[in-house]
Amino acid sequence: MQIYFMCLGVPGKLVKIVGAKGIVSFGGAKREVDLSLIEKPIIGEYVIVHAGFAIERIDEGEARKTIKLLKETFDSF
Repeated sequence: MQIYFMCLGVPGKLVKIVGAKGIVSFGGAKREVDLSLIEKPIIGEYVIVHAGFAIERIDEGEARKTIKLLKETFDSF
C-alpha cells in the first residue's frame, strides 16, 4: 500500500515573538516560524503554518477542531 501526502497548513498556538519570527506550539512541539505574513501577530493566538510561514490567523475553536481531526487521521495509520 502506498500512502501519498499533500502539503498541509497546520494550526498551532503562537507562544513567543522575536522580531519577524515566532515560536509556535503544535501540541507541545515548538517550532520557529516566519511571521512576516501576519499583520500584528499576538502571543496566544492560533495561526495556520505552512512551509515554515504563519500564513493566517485561525479562531481557537476552529484550530482545536482541526487539530482533533488531524490527530484522528494520523492516529489511524
